[in-house]
Amino acid sequence: MGATRNTEIYLKARDLLLGLRGDYARAVEQFAWPELEGRFNWAVDWFDVIARDNDQTALWLVEEDGSEARYTFDEMARRSNQVAAFLAERGVSHGDRVMLMLNNQVELWESMLAVMKLGAVIMPTTSALGPVDLADRIDRGGARYVVANAADTAKFDGVAGEYGRICVGEAPAGWASYRDAYAFPGRPVAHPGTTPEDPLLLYFTSGTTSRPKLVEHTQISYPMGHLSTAYWIGSRPGDVHLNISSPGWAKHAWSCFFAPWIAQATIFVYNYRRFDPGALLGQIRRARVTTFCAPPTVWRMLIKADLSGGPGDLREVLSAGEPLNPEVIEQVQRQWGLTLRDGFGQTETTLLIGNVPGMPVKPGSMGLPLPGMPVSLVDLVTGGQSDEGEICIDLSRRPVSLMTGYQGDDERHSEAMRDGYYHTGDVAVRDADGYIFYIGRTDDVFKASDYKISPFELESVLIEHPAVAEAAVVPAPDELRLAVPKAYVALTAGWEPDRETALAILRHAREKLAPFQRVRRLEFFELPKTVSGKIRRVDLRGREQDAAAGGSSLPEWRDEEFPELREPRS
Repeated sequence: MGATRNTEIYLKARDLLLGLRGDYARAVEQFAWPELEGRFNWAVDWFDVIARDNDQTALWLVEEDGSEARYTFDEMARRSNQVAAFLAERGVSHGDRVMLMLNNQVELWESMLAVMKLGAVIMPTTSALGPVDLADRIDRGGARYVVANAADTAKFDGVAGEYGRICVGEAPAGWASYRDAYAFPGRPVAHPGTTPEDPLLLYFTSGTTSRPKLVEHTQISYPMGHLSTAYWIGSRPGDVHLNISSPGWAKHAWSCFFAPWIAQATIFVYNYRRFDPGALLGQIRRARVTTFCAPPTVWRMLIKADLSGGPGDLREVLSAGEPLNPEVIEQVQRQWGLTLRDGFGQTETTLLIGNVPGMPVKPGSMGLPLPGMPVSLVDLVTGGQSDEGEICIDLSRRPVSLMTGYQGDDERHSEAMRDGYYHTGDVAVRDADGYIFYIGRTDDVFKASDYKISPFELESVLIEHPAVAEAAVVPAPDELRLAVPKAYVALTAGWEPDRETALAILRHAREKLAPFQRVRRLEFFELPKTVSGKIRRVDLRGREQDAAAGGSSLPEWRDEEFPELREPRS
């Protein structure tokens, strides 16, 4: 298979953005989403072209026991061709939905490329799910085939539906063996004839407040849309990129699949069962990782570890998934001399807002809209554009990176796309320089004594205290003030959930926050999270409301219990 006109168009857009690293203004001015001609398939028209006879490492997998495996671009093209031939023999064809429930293993990358090459639709799925969730996803997603590890096949025993079953590992009865794929020749796969509008990916969101939404992406919305993500990362051909993310979630496709291979970089993966900051830092230095992205939770654990060994070969350090607290940025800058850059996007989009290489970073800011991203802040009351409001995408200049919509849910789709905007559900404020600062989810922002409270602002202050590993702030019902800020806190190792610790944290918050933001209640608690690791504040809000309605008390500390916190009278 040779380069096509669309390969050339795609490469030109890629090179424009990567060539303008460090020049945000020119990138915004010069970049426009490329218009493709006729059919397009990223695996055939891009990956196979850059992979041919390319002996650079495309995928590098390292296990906790020290064993590792490397695969070149050429090998990944050939192996995915074998898997595509195998899947085609099993009946997989254009438009079929294929659920991939795999971990960070070579079969995941092979099968993603293979399904794409057949013009079928990928349904990435985390292995953390049980039978009930799997039944829902197979039903709503219309899965025709499932590829899963042997350890997970029993989860499908009671899951109804007519779908082919393919097992990686020892296949039980009723399951085909994935290893049979390697008996097929690795000849190039014929172009499946997919057009830019054809579906490619179906993602279930993690659902912090309700049943997961089913997000549909096309042959270009992620494959081309992640040009923005590659630009934000700052990867170069030959780089080694490490992203901490679990398979099955959109961020894994962002930075463990599309963005690095768009930049022709090596994807490096370190698999571990229990997070060990020292071991991870050791791997980063040993593998000479150049670009590294991790969620704020991982960065918060890293800065509490020993960073004195330095950053190794790291050039770009990034964070995404949840808002990044300023304290983390300052710690990394102080200890490594590197600027930790935040970014914002959703499963429904690629990266929308970010601090890009070479751009001055304002701690606490998500940065500026990425090239090609028509981001607006829409006032929650008037619906007009404002310097404070919901982060939205102007649909009159719709970027290719936006999802097709929520499949099978017209009501949610209409709500998200109302009034000429795609509504993210996230609220932010923009300063005089255009930098955007996160406030919170529309559901999370609340009022206390008639003041608007952003949980993120309070949480950012709380985690500055060495006792606080993670924090979530929610409104606690209060007779006098209607609601007061309450912090649910997960402690770092070595701190006890006692009065002394509560006093230290509340005192720290009182010194750092304005009086109207004062954290008035605190509870030590294991924070509830979605399977993708996001804090479920909705559960904590419900816990507060249930306690108030039932007249019951919670095991919390209140600021009025501490005479030490009272301000002396003048």
